[in-house]
Amino acid sequence: MEIFNHNPKIYLIGGKAHHGKTTVGRIIIEEYEKKGQKAARLYLMKYVKDYIKEYFGWDGREETKPRELLQVLGTDIIRKKLGKEYFYVNRIIEDIEILSYFFDVIVIDDVRYKLEIEEIKKKFSNVTAIKIIRENNVDNLTEKQKQHPSEVDLDDYNKFDYVIMNDITINNLVEKTRTMIKKENENENNDK
Repeated sequence: MEIFNHNPKIYLIGGKAHHGKTTVGRIIIEEYEKKGQKAARLYLMKYVKDYIKEYFGWDGREETKPRELLQVLGTDIIRKKLGKEYFYVNRIIEDIEILSYFFDVIVIDDVRYKLEIEEIKKKFSNVTAIKIIRENNVDNLTEKQKQHPSEVDLDDYNKFDYVIMNDITINNLVEKTRTMIKKENENENNDK
């Protein structure tokens, strides 16, 4: 196993539920792997999802995701009642520090809060923040879930490096993502 000692390229992908964050994350990983680079996908919500799988019997499938329980445990209890606002971001920073020795690219496609972007950008220099927007999105969220802080905190955040409109077709989304990656690679080459 090769050990790297460098600053990996980090992509943070934010947006609302069902707007295409995971799809864009997969596209980024595929594009870098085609070039022979090693890419990893991390999740800010990994530890909360692990709690729900272990203690509440969730099978881990997207179709059965207990969104309200995730919101209650993740925001209402951990962030608010326990005052652990930095719980997720501190853990993901530790994961990035460890995995940076093994991967060229790290993708985090479940960003929901401004502080997650800001704290990761403070710690690492090679970070790109992307917002995915899907107009006229149809989802199965209740009005209460749509108004939860995890769905609205990024609404007024204006420091994204890129905003990608997820419209028309998957091929269109792939092309927009490839264009963004190309710009990022050009910027990195110009900085050297």
